[in-house]
Amino acid sequence: MPIFDDELKGLRDKVLKLGYMVENAIRDSVKALVERDSELAKEVIRRDHLINALDVGIDEECVRLIALRQPKAGDLRLITTTMKITTDLERMGDMAVNIAERALELNEEPQLKPFVNIPKMAEAAQSMVRDSLDAFVTGCSRLPYEVIKRDDEVDELTVRNFEELLSLMIQDPKIIPLAIKRTYIAKYLERIADHATNIAEMIIYMCKGKMIRHTEITEDQP
Repeated sequence: MPIFDDELKGLRDKVLKLGYMVENAIRDSVKALVERDSELAKEVIRRDHLINALDVGIDEECVRLIALRQPKAGDLRLITTTMKITTDLERMGDMAVNIAERALELNEEPQLKPFVNIPKMAEAAQSMVRDSLDAFVTGCSRLPYEVIKRDDEVDELTVRNFEELLSLMIQDPKIIPLAIKRTYIAKYLERIADHATNIAEMIIYMCKGKMIRHTEITEDQP
C-alpha cells in the first residue's frame, strides 16, 4: 500500500526530527554549563515546548495509523515502537532542561573546578542517542547492541564524577551545595544514556519481535 508506505516514512522523519531537537538540547545545555552561558541555558528551556509538541503530534499520528490502517506484524511493531521511542526522547529533553536549570544556578556561583567528566558523559550520551536513531532508520544491525553496551561507559563516568566531588567535599565542606548540583547534572546525563538504551532495546524488538529488557546481552548477538 504506497500511501501507507509514505505515511510510515513520514513517521520516521518526524522521529528523526525529534531526535535532532533533543540532541541539540543536550549539547546546548552542557555547553551552557561548561561555558557559563546563561542565555544559552535559557534558550534550551524556551525550546522545550517544541519538543513536547512534536512528541504529542507523533503519538497522535501513531494512533491514527493504527485506527485507520490496521497494521500488522512488522508495521505494527514499527508504530508501537515509535510511540515508546518518542516518550524516551521527550524525557531526554526534560533532562536537558534540568541541566540548563542547574547551569543557570551554577553560573551565578564561583567556578568549583573545570568540568572534565561531565563533557565526556555528554558526548557519550549524545552518541548513544544518535546511534540508536540511526539504528531506527537502518533497521537490524549490530548498532543497537553496541549502544546498550556503551551505557556502562556513562555509568563508570558517573561514579568517577561522584568520587572526585566527594573527595572535594571532604576537604572543604563549604563547597557541598555546589558539588551536589554537579552530581545532579551527572545523574541527568546518566538518565539520558538510560533512555537511549531503552530506544536501542525497542529497536531490537522492532526488528526481531524479541524483547531483551532485563536480559543479558551476549557477544554473539545479533
